[in-house]
Amino acid sequence: MIEIRWHARGGQGAVTASKILASAVIEEGKYAQSNPDYGAERSGAPLRAYNRVSEKPITLHCMVLNPDIVVIVDPTLLKAVPFLEGTDENAILVINTDKTPNEIREKYKIEGRKIYTVDATKIAMEELKRSLMNIPMLGALIKVLNGLVDIKTVEEDIKKTFGKKVSENVLSANIRALYRAYEEVKGE
Repeated sequence: MIEIRWHARGGQGAVTASKILASAVIEEGKYAQSNPDYGAERSGAPLRAYNRVSEKPITLHCMVLNPDIVVIVDPTLLKAVPFLEGTDENAILVINTDKTPNEIREKYKIEGRKIYTVDATKIAMEELKRSLMNIPMLGALIKVLNGLVDIKTVEEDIKKTFGKKVSENVLSANIRALYRAYEEVKGE
């Protein structure tokens, strides 16, 4: 089982991305959970969301305390929340930043964890014309998950989730953002 913790701000779509990931994993016949962790926070307040994904049934039903992967959707949270909390040296970090993994390692004195970075903000602004980084970060995470879920399945789930709610142009922009981040994510 792989446990994932998302860090974002309210309104950035991390809860939606977490749900899309779980739905796509289930669509492929595997097991998944998606849980948000927030109260009555206003838009812009820090929040967390969680995923569990597995080839076997998941019997654990609680918050993810020791994540295998931490996804940082909003880079300002690197200074605002304890994003390494509960992780060990084998944890993987997927961070929205224009910095390289090594620059992040040095700046935040991170030891022993694998770091992946992608400029999801730039991708979102170029493709969506808005700073909605959830789908680009989902694309980067899919790449890091290395075959656990197929990006085509995620694409189909995005179409199901947003299809009737957004224009064809916005939907196409989200799909482009998904694939760009999948291709542009860098690991050390």
